[in-house]
Amino acid sequence: MNTSSEIESNSDTAKLPRERVERPAPPASARKYGWLSRLRSYFIFDLLIWLYTIVLGIFSLPSSLFDSSGRIQHGFARLWSRLIMKTIFSPVRVTGLEKIDQSKPQVYAVNHASALDIPLLYVYLPFQFRIVFKKELLSYPIVGWHLKRSGQVCINQQNPAASIGSIRSALKTLKGGMPLVIFPEGGRTPDGQVKPFLPGAFFLAIKAQVDVVPVALVGTYELLPMNTYHIKPRPLEMRVGAPISTAGLKGHDIEVLSAKVQRAVEGLYSGSSGTSFSAQG
Repeated sequence: MNTSSEIESNSDTAKLPRERVERPAPPASARKYGWLSRLRSYFIFDLLIWLYTIVLGIFSLPSSLFDSSGRIQHGFARLWSRLIMKTIFSPVRVTGLEKIDQSKPQVYAVNHASALDIPLLYVYLPFQFRIVFKKELLSYPIVGWHLKRSGQVCINQQNPAASIGSIRSALKTLKGGMPLVIFPEGGRTPDGQVKPFLPGAFFLAIKAQVDVVPVALVGTYELLPMNTYHIKPRPLEMRVGAPISTAGLKGHDIEVLSAKVQRAVEGLYSGSSGTSFSAQG
């Protein structure tokens, strides 16, 4: 098995053309967020989130010395996420969880629009999982330390060959029964649109011959877009689609799988009206 050459060739694969999927237009009665909203975000929401991050991050790090499975640190991450979701007053509606087969490992492909996507996933995916993340996140205090010590999968997007060790470890973990969460766009969207998926993101799913589950997060871009700390409470939705099989697929099928998963995520995303939500959790 020539893992190195496969990773390098797949990472350089050109992106397929995609149709642009427009976000649903906000209703005419959409809330306005003025200076009071900014003050509330900067001096309450943001400060509390940093407090949760520092306190729980410090307590979670020593647990990695006693629990190689990562269960304890996953518990800390989930508590951190629950506190954040309760703090920002954004009700979440979750649909499609019944489509998930928790008896086997799967790869969850999620659109990435906000820094608050990860807390939402930790709260509403009802099982332990590991996240494939960019190397740049390791530079963040507390957060980077937690990612490294809790067994998450670090990928160097500029030099995929340097990530071979991490990818082999992730593949072993996936085959051993641990689900993985990936953000196939390679980073957060700057405008709320679903961006083209990187085909190489699906290398692990094909190699492990596990299903890919499309997941669409709706409303998180409007909640907290890039380059701002202004959190705008609003209803959110997590929509889970039907698993997509990789049975029999090989490395040369990676673009086909990528296109199929992207169409599924786009369909889930654009299929939400954004106006009918109910609180859960």
